[in-house]
Amino acid sequence: MTSWWQNVTVYQIYPRSFNDSNGDGIGDILGIIQKLDYLNDLGVEIIWLSPVYDSPNDDNGYDIRDYYQIHADFGTMNDFDRLLEEVHKRGMKLIMDLVVNHTSDEHPWFKERPDFYIWRDQPNNWNSIFGGPAWEFDETRSQYYLHLFSSKQPDLNWENPKLREAVYDMMHWWLQKGVDGFRMDVINFISKHPDLPNAEGGDGSPYFMNGPRIHEFLREMHNEVLKHYDCITVGEMPGTSPEDAQIYTNPANREVNMIFTFEHMDLDHAPGDKFHYLPLNLIDLKENLNKWQQALHEHGWNSLYWNNHDQPRITSRFGDDQTYRYESATMLATCLHMMQGTPYVYQGEEIGMTNVAFPSINDYRDIETLNTYEEKRLAGVEESVILDQIHHVSRDNARTPMQWTDEDNAGFTTGTPWLSVNPNYRTINVEHDLRHDQSIYRYYQQLIALRKQHDVITTGDFTLIERNHPELFAYVRENDKEYWTIYCNFSEQSITLNDIQSGDIIIQNYNDTLLTDNTLRPYEAVVLRNAKEA
Repeated sequence: MTSWWQNVTVYQIYPRSFNDSNGDGIGDILGIIQKLDYLNDLGVEIIWLSPVYDSPNDDNGYDIRDYYQIHADFGTMNDFDRLLEEVHKRGMKLIMDLVVNHTSDEHPWFKERPDFYIWRDQPNNWNSIFGGPAWEFDETRSQYYLHLFSSKQPDLNWENPKLREAVYDMMHWWLQKGVDGFRMDVINFISKHPDLPNAEGGDGSPYFMNGPRIHEFLREMHNEVLKHYDCITVGEMPGTSPEDAQIYTNPANREVNMIFTFEHMDLDHAPGDKFHYLPLNLIDLKENLNKWQQALHEHGWNSLYWNNHDQPRITSRFGDDQTYRYESATMLATCLHMMQGTPYVYQGEEIGMTNVAFPSINDYRDIETLNTYEEKRLAGVEESVILDQIHHVSRDNARTPMQWTDEDNAGFTTGTPWLSVNPNYRTINVEHDLRHDQSIYRYYQQLIALRKQHDVITTGDFTLIERNHPELFAYVRENDKEYWTIYCNFSEQSITLNDIQSGDIIIQNYNDTLLTDNTLRPYEAVVLRNAKEA
């Protein structure tokens, strides 16, 4: 039986960069309320709100100081309550970011409940994901605490049942308020190997990703909290295989509804250095996504995404953000949205926003980017090389303010934005897109509507075709009544095939087709439907 969250589309808001209502340069909750009709018209049913909790903002809100308070930058709890009311009034749902692998070191627990954290007299050799050692010495305790991310983000000790109880109380509080679920930040990191052994090359991930008690903790969370609400859960889970995901997302196991995998996002950079970007090998991408489609069909559920607040813009990454920006943005959307799973749209994706190439490191705000810059400079890497890598890979590519209009600062703020707006906002913005015949937003509207209208997208089988073609991503979705063939040209060249399936056109990103010539033009996408004989 299909659950309500299996044919919906989720829209992720990064509040700091979405819409500023008061001119202080920072997006806020009232600014989100002003744009709810825009989201409702797009057709999305769920809004995922990145953290708005009280925070020192060492990692832009993923370092939480108080789970029960709204950060003053974003507004008040009254503002949040109004947002929730307005979202529900429009028939949409709202999910929160649940960040419980770590807190801020300014959280009261850090001083009052040191047993809620992980301490050692001597550190192991693990490295932090943000660079440098994963341990920080605390003068007060004369011990080291573990921080897999920033030194201001100490990891929580999930071995302590009192900590787990405090987390569950907090989850109940938000669900009772009316939120509709959680996106769980690096939730598969919460169970560490009890011995915290040294790791080869300082990479401790084998000892904290998908750890020994992770399934126990997630099932306890379900029993203590989640089963009491009709809510949705998606776990961010780096380093998770399809076999792991089958366990995490199988409804019988009562853990999470779906997960975010990272495998397809790791295909275009060197192992161990995400900033060392490489050309995408499309065959690798096809094989990877096919693997996930096959593994979770009838055994779990996929999350479908190209973009989020941690990833560069997909139109720049896998497409052409200049000559074929419309075509590549809509092709990539088609390729993803016709697969089985719950699709996620990240703010600005629906208008084809692109990466930004700021001229100086001083223009960047992301802690990972700044740390990487310093590490590479100390290692002797030329600044021009580092900046080129940052232009391609930095998380700030996703965090530049939303481009609403061609007015100053893209209509995001009347003040000075916390992070500079991408200079291309004069031509890439919501108003311009909606006035244009080639509207990426309207194309997304069509894709989102199709998912609600056709069961084959939600429940049909997935079969990869043209498997070895280096520039074509093609597959079939099929049930007992019909089969759809999806063709997506990932190149700036026209490609000719020996035989393209005929059928009724469901959606296409060119105004006409050359299918009679078996030709797909640059970044062309077309979906064809054929009924099965009774």
